[in-house]
Amino acid sequence: MTLLTHLLELRRRLLHCLLVLLVLFLPLSYFANDIYHLLASPLLAVLPHGTSMIATAVSAPFLVPLKLTLLVVLLLALPYLLWQVWGFLAPALYRRERRLLVPLLFGSNLLVYTGFAFAYWVVLPLIFRFMVGTLPAGVSMATDISSYLDFVLTMFFSFGAAFQLPLVVAILCRTGMTSVPTLKEKRPHFIVLAFIVGMLLSPPDVLSQTLLAVPLCLLFEAGLLLARWWKPDTTLVSAEQQP
Repeated sequence: MTLLTHLLELRRRLLHCLLVLLVLFLPLSYFANDIYHLLASPLLAVLPHGTSMIATAVSAPFLVPLKLTLLVVLLLALPYLLWQVWGFLAPALYRRERRLLVPLLFGSNLLVYTGFAFAYWVVLPLIFRFMVGTLPAGVSMATDISSYLDFVLTMFFSFGAAFQLPLVVAILCRTGMTSVPTLKEKRPHFIVLAFIVGMLLSPPDVLSQTLLAVPLCLLFEAGLLLARWWKPDTTLVSAEQQP
């Protein structure tokens, strides 16, 4: 294929991606407020009686739900977007590389959604219940809807990234960059590192940091189990392999 043919193929796939995003966004934008209310449910469920969330910017009641809807559309379309990326790159890969990357893409996608679900159904209710329970006397909790969205997205993407750890550990072991016995020896160092990462990625409160650090330690152990099952690949890609 010539360079022009590659560029035309890339343009075609980008147009398909944009079309899918547009098709998803147009109907979902009608339910933008409902989608935001669903996201705010963990906080609304524990707010004291008579309190509510607020909007401090004039355009926030309109723009914030639409921003959230666009992010939801991206998440819903993520499998299709990855499939288009794969369709563009796969012809340039060896068969061995394709067999390796397909489960990695599928597993990574699944782990991202799992991290989001864990943050929404487990972490956020615990955090908000703790925050509301520690309100000083005479203080009313009125959270801005834009600040709330930023906080929740930070938690989502932190846990989505953290849940990739089993795949990272397995890949490092499979490629021979490290081994399961070596990682076991480094376990105490990783526990310290997990709490440092929790401090850097999560919002600045001890509960959020702990709720990220502890799953990181558990995911590290899951990565060791996966690495034991997924044996290291000692074969080399020969020059005779055909794409």
